Amino acid sequence: MELLSVNLGRAKAVDYSDAQGGVTGIDKRPVNRPVRVFAPGPRGVGASGVEGDDVCDLRHHGGDHQAVYAYAREDLDAWSKELGRELPNGSFGENLTTYGIDVNDARIGERWRIGRDVVLEVASGRIPCRTFAAWLDQKGWVRRFTQAAVPGAYFRVIEPGEVKPGDAVEVLERPDHEVSVAFWFRAFTTERALLPRTLAAGDALEQEAHETVRKYLAQHGS
Repeated sequence: MELLSVNLGRAKAVDYSDAQGGVTGIDKRPVNRPVRVFAPGPRGVGASGVEGDDVCDLRHHGGDHQAVYAYAREDLDAWSKELGRELPNGSFGENLTTYGIDVNDARIGERWRIGRDVVLEVASGRIPCRTFAAWLDQKGWVRRFTQAAVPGAYFRVIEPGEVKPGDAVEVLERPDHEVSVAFWFRAFTTERALLPRTLAAGDALEQEAHETVRKYLAQHGS
């Protein structure tokens, strides 16, 4: 299990971003050097937790619970075959491209050590947005990505430090509940009857998600 690449994106003006100023940092490219990873601060204030990476729409992206985004090379390869196009590392706007570990099977609250110092905790899956669809230039991409339910994972930073290409990835703690990244994603998108079961993730489930489940229970019961 290893980190294939660390990918950074700088803000660029585009005609499809909802961010103020019409910019996005989704075009992320691999860098061949150590990169500092840190907790960026709360949503709306903190941006990316990866130094040198730009998050432009702070209303919906960035902050401590979306500090780092990881996607597996194996899943990129599957999409590349399906779409009939090359997808280099960073193509999905991920900060970390991994190999040898099933990102979507990781449990909410699972902790990974990357390299010597950095410890990350799985926080949620990635919900696709209009910017992602326009960036890939694939018709019906949001629906297609959602139906596939291989969203990749957002992480919060537990222990900061530096990561670099080639670093080993080690699973330090794996909760025994059923709420994987893929399960979480299905619950919050296409299979909302699963929402109450996501509470098994406890405090590792971010407060906004708890509120969504509370509203669902108030409307539909348990």
